[in-house]
Amino acid sequence: MIEASILWLRVAACLYAVGLLHSLLTAVRHTQGALGMALGAFRIAVVLHAVAIVDLWMALGHVPVDNVYQSLSLCAFLVAAAFTTLEGRFKFGSASVALFPLVFGMVLAATTEQPVEPGSAAGLRGAWLVVHILLVLAGYAALLFTGLSAIAYLVQERRLKTKQGSALLERLPPLATLDQMISKSLGLGFAFLTLGLLFGILWAMIYVNTNWIANPSITISVFTWVLLLITMFLRTSAGWRGRKAAGMTLAVLGSSALTWVMHAGLGAALAR
Repeated sequence: MIEASILWLRVAACLYAVGLLHSLLTAVRHTQGALGMALGAFRIAVVLHAVAIVDLWMALGHVPVDNVYQSLSLCAFLVAAAFTTLEGRFKFGSASVALFPLVFGMVLAATTEQPVEPGSAAGLRGAWLVVHILLVLAGYAALLFTGLSAIAYLVQERRLKTKQGSALLERLPPLATLDQMISKSLGLGFAFLTLGLLFGILWAMIYVNTNWIANPSITISVFTWVLLLITMFLRTSAGWRGRKAAGMTLAVLGSSALTWVMHAGLGAALAR
């Protein structure tokens, strides 16, 4: 029964991944195309997720909250079920750009209660890590551009309010252009870092089992991603623009810099 529960949970995770893909495309394209398909897959995933929880409940004889994996699964289900119910009634599908990746990440972590059997090819092990590093670096590059655009936005806004004249500052793009640059580069950064985090978690599941969960560098990475997720939600659903959005973007950039410092020894892991 427990094995069947994990199987159903992993199938649900695959369907939740459709929502993740939709969020990534929305972040990059700034349009919620194919939202209906993503919501359909999400609803089916919620049903299979419920089956997994009921199976585990029957096998254990009590509510499955014995460890962090089971608690994550139950919490993700409650969030997903609440969103599905409220979305059908109030039609706030714009919140999906933040909720889809969050639910997928929680369910993916929950599926590691029974870790995947480790592979034997050292070359494949290194390839997974290389892909993870390249995606994360691309995400950092996009966030660096986002941060520079945010600084330029704040400087340009202050110049316009105080009516200061400067030949250098007058060359800055208009506020609307800078806000658009922030939006596009933030979306790319979110997409790259989400994929990078996903590849990193899968690599850890296969080759490190679950020892990586308590690693401080992993904690700060997840925190940075959650902060970026909140920023994306505030821009797409709450309509944050201007100074608030620029300030939040700089906070994400600062957290990303801290994450980079925490992962300074990643090259040593790749060389093993």
